[in-house]
Amino acid sequence: MDNQTLKAFAGLEHLATAVMLLNADSQVIFANPAAEILFALSSKQIVGQSLSQIFPNCDLLMDAVQQAISQRSPFREHEFFITTSRQLSLAVTCTVTPVDIAPACLVLEFQQMDQQLRIAREERMLIHQQANTELLRNLAHEIRNPLGGLRGAAQLLEDELPQTGLREYTQVIIKEADRLQSLMDRMLVPHRMPKYQPTNIHEVLERVRSLLLAEAPQNGINITVRRDYDTSLPEIIGDREKLIQAVLNIARNAAQALQNARTKNAEIILRTRAERQVTLAKKRYRVAIRLQIIDNGPGIPEAIRERVFYPLVSGREGGSGLGLTLAQTFITQHHGMVECESVPGKTCFNILLPVESTALKNGSVRQ
Repeated sequence: MDNQTLKAFAGLEHLATAVMLLNADSQVIFANPAAEILFALSSKQIVGQSLSQIFPNCDLLMDAVQQAISQRSPFREHEFFITTSRQLSLAVTCTVTPVDIAPACLVLEFQQMDQQLRIAREERMLIHQQANTELLRNLAHEIRNPLGGLRGAAQLLEDELPQTGLREYTQVIIKEADRLQSLMDRMLVPHRMPKYQPTNIHEVLERVRSLLLAEAPQNGINITVRRDYDTSLPEIIGDREKLIQAVLNIARNAAQALQNARTKNAEIILRTRAERQVTLAKKRYRVAIRLQIIDNGPGIPEAIRERVFYPLVSGREGGSGLGLTLAQTFITQHHGMVECESVPGKTCFNILLPVESTALKNGSVRQ
């Protein structure tokens, strides 16, 4: 590119938006610093390469370029995934604009959508979670009252029965009423106010790990529960018991999936890492803790993968479908979020928990 053209496009270097210039042969002749940062490629790795070399197998982008060229007008492709030659995958919106400044033929402007998509997904999850919580609360209250009357009537009937053998049937009623009562109590647990206090997330994980290892032999399965901790993480302000229950519900689901599939070399990994500059529930946090619960089981069935946090949705026979719903509720009460990624052979639950400024002032906590 000659000096005159460089001068014409010099302002592009200062843009926060990723910009590339193509010549008539669809070769990149310029990439601004924002493009280098977005695609994790240096200018030397971009300039001189064809678009198909930088973004292999991206038919949508190639179609957008062809549309802009054939129509001689700007063309925009909204919210699609693009993968670079270094296997970095991003969600972007791309605007392709024809220009008449030789040797440039096209201007490609990329806007990253990952953050916006994640925030939108988080908002949808929060709305669903609030609706589910309200539904469960109302359902539990509606069932508890007649359930108590049903159990009381069965007890009175049992006392009046002339034959002792008939009490077997009233005992069935009483035991089933007790089982439903326990289920209703679990539905109402999230509505008890959390008791917030400084909490070490690794103490929570160690409690969960000890419970998993104690329960595994009883369930007839040998599971390795591996630690992968960043012990420099600071404390968070949270309800220790609710956090234990949230992580335990997810980890127990993993253990049961491994047991049902009779997975060889069954393993659950508990991992912690720091995340910087995280937005949760529209609030920006300087530091957050990423907690991952990973198992090498068969994965979540595709039919319920998008609904695993919905109440009464379970992938196993006999499951109540409340464990993950309650886990999501407890995490939300801590201003965090939980997501799931699952393929056969690997399921990963990602929990993000913000670190409040008060915890940061207290410094790091090491074990």
